[in-house]
Amino acid sequence: MAPESTVLTTKVASASPYQLDQAQTLRASSALLKHIKTEAQKKEVASKTKNLFVSDNASEDFLSSDLEPIWLVLTTKKFMTNQKRLKPRKVLVPHSLHTSPNTSICIITPEPQRQFKDAIAHPSFPTTVSKRITKVISIKKLEAKYRSFESRRQLRDSYDLFLADDRIITYLAKFLGKTFYNTTAKRPIPVSFEASKPKERKNAALPSTKVRKELSDTKSIAAPPLLAKEIERTLSTAQINLSPSTTTAVRVGLESFTPEQLAANIEAVMESLAGKLVGWKNVRAVHVKGPNTMALPIWLAEELWVDEGMVVEDDEAAEAKSKAVQKGKRKRKLIEGKRHGDADGESRKSKGDGESERADEPKQKKVKKSKDEGLSQEMKERREKLRQQKREARDKVEGNDVTIDEALEENSNVKKSRRAMAAISAS
Repeated sequence: MAPESTVLTTKVASASPYQLDQAQTLRASSALLKHIKTEAQKKEVASKTKNLFVSDNASEDFLSSDLEPIWLVLTTKKFMTNQKRLKPRKVLVPHSLHTSPNTSICIITPEPQRQFKDAIAHPSFPTTVSKRITKVISIKKLEAKYRSFESRRQLRDSYDLFLADDRIITYLAKFLGKTFYNTTAKRPIPVSFEASKPKERKNAALPSTKVRKELSDTKSIAAPPLLAKEIERTLSTAQINLSPSTTTAVRVGLESFTPEQLAANIEAVMESLAGKLVGWKNVRAVHVKGPNTMALPIWLAEELWVDEGMVVEDDEAAEAKSKAVQKGKRKRKLIEGKRHGDADGESRKSKGDGESERADEPKQKKVKKSKDEGLSQEMKERREKLRQQKREARDKVEGNDVTIDEALEENSNVKKSRRAMAAISAS
């Protein structure tokens, strides 16, 4: 008896292996939908309530938010992108996820919002689309009215779907915050509301001076029928949110889908995601899963790396790891040095000032000594002169050769000389 195969997935027998096997995709879709229906029936028996969402005669009138979504999980070998993108990629799928006429849609527009309301209320705008649009709000009012987390949660829970002009889609994360952007369930979907620009004429001698009235305004929007067509087209797309990571999840179906519908949507998304955005050689695995189910594999790569040159031996890997560790240590030392740089710089500066002062002390002593020597010589001469004056005054007084006034005058000269010497010594 031949042993059972342990291969999880199958690939196409011919042509390139970098493509999905339709049989494998359909088999995984059937198994997943069957498991979801079985689990729902078990809950129905346990709770004794009938679940109409998974019945064979399920109607399309049910809201997509009431049905369990089916996710396509893509794992890559390298990061998909270098930076997080707030504007998702739209992929047209053959089976829309928003077919219910009871879906409530909120449209976020730039200023002024009145022209968008007038376009939706125009007679040429299809009523099948206009009755699903329950609110139109401008980005200015959105910023003013919904500042608190509670108000943003109320806005998120009040509508099933949010559409936004693609000219303002990158600014909404600031005003809606993590209430909307923490998950991809209620993130606004970009829609092109702008009127198409006229094509430039080629081989024209002179440029045309005629400008259509509705295009003269930079904030003009498309005509109501074109606007409705763009909204319907957006509702038939799947959104791909790329981030600097190796895993992304795309909602490709609902539990009410048939296996054929789910498989068709998976193939359409993979054609754009793996064929254009990521590249098949960078794909490591493709799975399909529900919110509370295991992931069923659809496609698995045989090689783990994009380029075999990236694979290194154990010795090379250990050497590279040690270099990385040393580099990390040096980096930490530099960071710590920068943190304590100011304090260390001040201490080194004060230390250097002290050393320079000690080095200048001998020079200062020499200068002071030379100044003291000059001063002492001058004082010595003055003292000798004062002594001479005192002897002469004494001799005159003893010999009665001078009068009292002359003696007093001589005495005052002596006092002046003493004051001069005191001033010199003080300086």
